[in-house]
Amino acid sequence: MNYRRLGRTDLKVSAICLGTMTWGQQNTEAEGHAQMDYALDQGVNFFDTAELYSIPPRPETQGATETIIGNWFKARGNRDKVILASKVVGRGSNTWFRDDGGPTRVTRKQIVEAVDKSLKRLQTDYIDLYQLHFPERPMPWGSNPTRFNKAAFEPPADETPIAEQLDAFGEIMKAGKIRHLGLSNESAWGTMTFVRDSDTRGTPRVVSIQNAYNLLNRTFETALAEIAMREQVGLLAYSPLAQGYLTGKYLDGARPAGARTTLFDRGQRYETVGAEEAVRRYVGLAKETGLDPAQMALAFVTARPFVTSNIIGATSMEQLRIAIGSAQVTISAELETKIDAIHQQVGNPCP
Repeated sequence: MNYRRLGRTDLKVSAICLGTMTWGQQNTEAEGHAQMDYALDQGVNFFDTAELYSIPPRPETQGATETIIGNWFKARGNRDKVILASKVVGRGSNTWFRDDGGPTRVTRKQIVEAVDKSLKRLQTDYIDLYQLHFPERPMPWGSNPTRFNKAAFEPPADETPIAEQLDAFGEIMKAGKIRHLGLSNESAWGTMTFVRDSDTRGTPRVVSIQNAYNLLNRTFETALAEIAMREQVGLLAYSPLAQGYLTGKYLDGARPAGARTTLFDRGQRYETVGAEEAVRRYVGLAKETGLDPAQMALAFVTARPFVTSNIIGATSMEQLRIAIGSAQVTISAELETKIDAIHQQVGNPCP
């Protein structure tokens, strides 16, 4: 396993990060524990979760994933072997996260409440990387925002300025509850505003950004990749298999039993015009090259110079073995040229 520096910190995280969002709905606690055991044994030292999980978001299962991880820490006594990342939800209308029953906002009060609850569920007294799951300000749908949204240019009266958010995160950092700060589902403007505030006022400096990045959505390369490399705010790439679509298992309308799209019908992001043809071409290239389509797609993401860690997820141990095994797959110059040729023709059908 390869290890990479997290931002400007002294932490070295594995190039593969274990995503956990299915634990508590698609996966049982026992299955989550088995996945963590296997991942750690394979050299994966970086786990990612969130107060929002499990997915899809429901009041009945909110926080379930953190609870599963916390129970594993308690049972194994190995908290010190894991670099743990979690997230606080951003601006939203869901009312089941906070004790007052109100919508979520990124305010000092809500940040403190959220981190304290996460620490209790996780059965730990610190979180290595605490991320803002999505921004406080209105944003276009999806990460790597590429769609115009008039509301984003007309901030609401109750919007918490980024400087105030950073002050609040700084307080919980000084209290020892979190060690480092990261972003998620953020734009180039948002990322640089966070960086600029920390550089000018001495507030906590963000060390990472967790956005979607895969063969069907390479929009991160347009502006954010330069920021990631020049400012050392590396990408923690989520959805590297485009919710499983890049395995080819959903081609021609197939809906395998137990698969996420089969269960929850939440795959619309990867069912856009041109998406299936793009998937077909990438899957075909992998098979032509003698590679597993999932491993080719994952290895491509891991090999990008702006990627700090590739967040994989699995609902079965076989899927997990394939995903972690992708760390041993090399994307040759010849294969990368062929991948880029397809990309030039199909573009980013799923931003």
